[in-house]
Amino acid sequence: MTAAPLYQSGHFAFETGAATDTGCVRDHNEDSHFAHPAFGLWLVADGMGGHDAGDFASQTIVAEMESLGVPGSASDLQARFHERLDRAHRRILAHSQSLGGVTVGATMVALVIFEEGYVCHWSGDSRIYLLRDRMLRQLTHDHTEVYELLRRGMITAAQAAVWPRRNVITRAIGVSPHPECDMVHGNVMVGDMFLLCSDGLTEHNTDQDLAAFLASGEPVQVICDRLIAQTVARGAKDNVTAMVLRCHEPAPPVPDED
Repeated sequence: MTAAPLYQSGHFAFETGAATDTGCVRDHNEDSHFAHPAFGLWLVADGMGGHDAGDFASQTIVAEMESLGVPGSASDLQARFHERLDRAHRRILAHSQSLGGVTVGATMVALVIFEEGYVCHWSGDSRIYLLRDRMLRQLTHDHTEVYELLRRGMITAAQAAVWPRRNVITRAIGVSPHPECDMVHGNVMVGDMFLLCSDGLTEHNTDQDLAAFLASGEPVQVICDRLIAQTVARGAKDNVTAMVLRCHEPAPPVPDED
């Protein structure tokens, strides 16, 4: 398999891969993903609510982001992103009401990059990781009951791993009056690799597993395909999606011909 095409920006060349699978238990896939390097946006959404609900929620987020357009500045990119996320949120709320008030929503992680800066936005337990200098770091934290208990020191890490309500999320797009997201930001460096994924991936893979795949040096699409294949081989209780972004040096400018 050949490497994914590189998208050239002024500061980096971006190589993007993505893969998704229904898994071994679910009968349909409620995950959605979207990558548009020209917009500076990479996104994974994990729907919740069953047929005609979770699918709708994750697909609505992606559909709204498709009109993002090319930003003129970092603040313009943030404004465009939040405007479309708010529209998606309101559409999901309306769909829930049309179904009699059933739970409809989606967890979401989004990576936005403008020039040398990145911002991670997230709601729920989908995650973004950064591999830099072969060291893996989780940039997001889960919006879950078990994370809050662990953060407050009420349970240990060992207890959290087997906590009966460890998958209960506390935030998602479409389930509260307004979108509730957290954000972290930083600077992009050549060689950085970002992994965006739904919780179906992290349910069956440790941080050591993820780091080994990302550090393998293989094309990003191969990494995504192998991450999904390993997750399915391990039982894949949920839908699973992986998106990987590698940041390269930009190609040198072509000299003008007189």
